[in-house]
Amino acid sequence: MTLISCSNIGISFGATELLKDITFTVAEGERWGIIGRNGAGKTSIFGVITGDRQPTTGSVARKPGMRHALLDQHRAFEGATTVWEAGAAAWREVIALEQRIAEQAMQLGELGDKVTDAMLEQFGRDQERFADLGGYIYHSRVDAVLQGLGFDAEESKTRLVSTLSGGERGRVGLAAQLIAPADLLMLDEPTNHLDLETIAWLQDWLKECDETVLVVSHDRAFLDAICTNILHIEAKSCESYKGNYSQFVPQRAERRLTRERELEKQRAYVKKEEEYIRRNIAGVNSFQAKGKRKRLERLPRLAPPPGDPAAMSLEFKVAERGGDQVIDIKDLRVEVPGRVLVEDFTAVLRRNDFVALVGPNGAGKSSFIASIMGDLPPAGGQARIGSSITPAYFRQDLGDLPLNLSMYDAIQAQRPLWSRGAVQNHLGAFGFSGEEVFREIRTLSGGERARMAMALMTLSGANLLVLDEPTNHLDVENIEVLEDALEEYEGTVLIVSHDRAFLREVATRVWWFDGPNLKDFDGPFADWEEVVERKRRAAN
Repeated sequence: MTLISCSNIGISFGATELLKDITFTVAEGERWGIIGRNGAGKTSIFGVITGDRQPTTGSVARKPGMRHALLDQHRAFEGATTVWEAGAAAWREVIALEQRIAEQAMQLGELGDKVTDAMLEQFGRDQERFADLGGYIYHSRVDAVLQGLGFDAEESKTRLVSTLSGGERGRVGLAAQLIAPADLLMLDEPTNHLDLETIAWLQDWLKECDETVLVVSHDRAFLDAICTNILHIEAKSCESYKGNYSQFVPQRAERRLTRERELEKQRAYVKKEEEYIRRNIAGVNSFQAKGKRKRLERLPRLAPPPGDPAAMSLEFKVAERGGDQVIDIKDLRVEVPGRVLVEDFTAVLRRNDFVALVGPNGAGKSSFIASIMGDLPPAGGQARIGSSITPAYFRQDLGDLPLNLSMYDAIQAQRPLWSRGAVQNHLGAFGFSGEEVFREIRTLSGGERARMAMALMTLSGANLLVLDEPTNHLDVENIEVLEDALEEYEGTVLIVSHDRAFLREVATRVWWFDGPNLKDFDGPFADWEEVVERKRRAAN
């Protein structure tokens, strides 16, 4: 049965057209991945579906009574004191009814023989409504989701919302969305800031849940695991595909190839007819030539396959080869107040190693990198970067960007001898053109700042790249460009990322957290995944 049907949706902001001719139909039980470039309008489609945004053209048909769950971007958790209450926010009516039933039961017990038939009837009606609203299942649902997203279910009943970090608030917001009674789950980048184990849990939950799912994501492994359909937003319009992300890729290529062949065939036909008309319009075959000209004028012309602006052009050049021992780590101990993050880790990062640093959120990945880079003094041992090694550091918070400078000035500060044209060409390779290059960096979006950080890194000539969540703000096309650039890179890379498809492409070695013990797996990320999965199955 159809849950949502969007027909010829168009969205404009004044004279600026964002989307046009958006048409697709979602059936109950399907799981759709919505993909496209940053700024393409994916989140705006959510607004149209929920009714929060009215389309400029077209219409949306929804199944009568359809309930949707959409993440509260402000994460205020109004009325909730504890984490458990915040997760169960959508069940407030049921919780209030549960309390009322408990009070009624106590009152009935106290009244004894004085209980009236009206009281018993009201008690029965409330119990029936409680059951109909899911009162006997919501407790276990709240516990299961909070536990799956990394919270202790029992501790959550007393832990205050006010104590949560930004990342934890995001996970509680996601929990509330998954827990809410809904026909349609609408998830916007749900894997951002989740660790690998939590992403795996979320995949399993979504595959087993009864709800229909719409998810905006750039995580290709996640889209592969859960999607039954893909909606691709491109050149202001959209096309729908059956299957997951890996199945979408060849389908899209085949469609583009078919359209290109049809276009070439039509162009050849038009050229042939125009040549006939030119040669015969004034001759003995003038009548036939004029007929052909009229038919050509009425011929619907095929358009080239749609395309978005090109992804960034990225190349990391190594100025000097550097030594074979890039980082020498001996008995390294990393601590924060009250907690040991890394205990007595010894390893050597070798030239051309591409190491993935993985572990649960809060394990200490960023602190470990900070210790290696000299930003956090080790509590014991040492991490020594080779004297011939030049590192470049992509920070998760992009905190190194000179926010008070324009993009143009930031590049020129690194290359003072470059001409204006050279600076603009460099920024153009990262998707910044025209007068846009004079925008202050503080005004850029998350994705734009990530591209700007890459633009600066490529000027460093570094033979060691330290990348802390480099894909968080990039769309799929730019992630694939980053993969290609790293495959061509002749230096050494240490990466923190939760993007499994990205790590499968680039990581040749894995350092992974097992409590405070950091372990070294000398093999590709995909092989490490298999080992971990075998251990998990054996433990179960």
